[in-house]
Amino acid sequence: MKKSLCILLALIIFLPATIFASDNNLQVEATAAILMDAETGRVLWGKNHHEPMAMASTTKIMTAILAIESGRENETVTVSKQAAAAPKVKMGLSPGEEIRLGDLMLALMLESSNDAAVAIAEHLAGTVEEFCAGMTQKARDLGAINTVFETPNGLDAGNHHSTAYDLALITRYALTVPGFIELTNTTSANFSSNKRSYSKNNKNRLLAEYPGANGVKTGFTGKAGHCFVGAAKRDDMQLISVVLASGWGDKGKAQKWKDTKAVLNYGFGNYNYETVISSQTHAGEIPVTRSRCLSVDYVYVDTVKVPLSPQEKESISVEIYVPESIQAPIEAGQHLGSARVYIGEDFYCEVNLTATQAAARHDFKTSVEKVLNGLLRQITCKQAEISLPEF
Repeated sequence: MKKSLCILLALIIFLPATIFASDNNLQVEATAAILMDAETGRVLWGKNHHEPMAMASTTKIMTAILAIESGRENETVTVSKQAAAAPKVKMGLSPGEEIRLGDLMLALMLESSNDAAVAIAEHLAGTVEEFCAGMTQKARDLGAINTVFETPNGLDAGNHHSTAYDLALITRYALTVPGFIELTNTTSANFSSNKRSYSKNNKNRLLAEYPGANGVKTGFTGKAGHCFVGAAKRDDMQLISVVLASGWGDKGKAQKWKDTKAVLNYGFGNYNYETVISSQTHAGEIPVTRSRCLSVDYVYVDTVKVPLSPQEKESISVEIYVPESIQAPIEAGQHLGSARVYIGEDFYCEVNLTATQAAARHDFKTSVEKVLNGLLRQITCKQAEISLPEF
C-alpha cells in the first residue's frame, strides 16, 4: 500500500512593519457583532456572531435582493389595505394607490419604509407569507441556516430572527447582485405614484461619515434595539460589519455608528491581503514508476489570497499530500493530490494539485504489446491493438 507523503512548507513572508491591535482591544457595545471579508468570506472578528437575535430592518436587505432579482422593477404595484396599514416608519401609501416597484425599492432602502416592504412582498409573491418563505429559502441557499424571516420589513413577529454571521453572509451575496450597491448608495430620490409625489433621502449616515462606505442598512425595533449592517471598500478590500443590539434610545442610536466604525477600523487597520498560493506555480515533483519519465512536476490549481493580520502572516503554512510515487501512465492535468493551507493550527482551505506533463507507460508488458502490435500490422496490413492482461 502506498503511503502519503506530508511535506510541510514554511512560507516566509517579508512585509513592512505594521502596528497590530489584538482583538482584545476591539470593544463594542453591541450584543452581537461581526467583521467579514467580502471577497473570501473569512470572519476577521466576531462577538456572539452565531447567536440568534432579532435584526429589525436589516431584514430589508433580503427583501431588496429578491426584488432586484425578480427583474420586475418597472411593474406597477397596486397597494393593498394590509400594506397601507403597516406601522411607521412608512412612506404613507394608501389602499389602491399605484406605484412603480422600483420606486418602492428606493423607499425601502433609503428610508426603511415598512409599507413599501409589504407592498413589494405582496406584489412579487401574492402574500407576505409566501414572500417570507422565499426569503428564508434564499437565506438557506446562501448558507444562512440560522435565519427565519416572518416579515419582509423586520418588525418583531413570531420567530423572526437571524445572526450577525448570517446577515454578513446575506450581505456578502447582496454586494454581488447587480444594482444592489447602486440602490443602497442612492443619496436621494424623487418619484410619483398615481396619487402623489415622494421625496426620499438616504438615512445611512455611514455613507457620508466613513471613507469608503458603500452600504448597507439600519434597523431598530423594541426587541432588536439599534442595529446596522455596514460595508466599506478601501483599495481592493471590501469589508462587511454587522452590529446587533448596540443599545436602545438615543444612546443606542448613536452607539451603532460608533460600534460600526470601530469594527471597520479594526479591519482596515490590521488586515491586508496576502497571496499564499498562486495558481499554476510549481509545488513539487513526484517519482513515476513503469515509465521512462522518472518524475513529473505538479502545480497548484487555484490561487489562495487571504486577509491576514501581521501575526497571522508569520503562522501561515501549507501541507502537501501526494503519494510517495505514482504509476504511469499519467496525463497532463491529472489530479495528484492536495495542498492544505493553515493559519496557525486552524485549517483554512484545500487546493488541488495536478500534473504539468504526461508520462507514458513503459515496462515489460507495454514493450511486449508494442512488438506484438507491430508484427500484427505487418502481417494483416491493418491497424490493430493487442492489450495484454497485467502480469
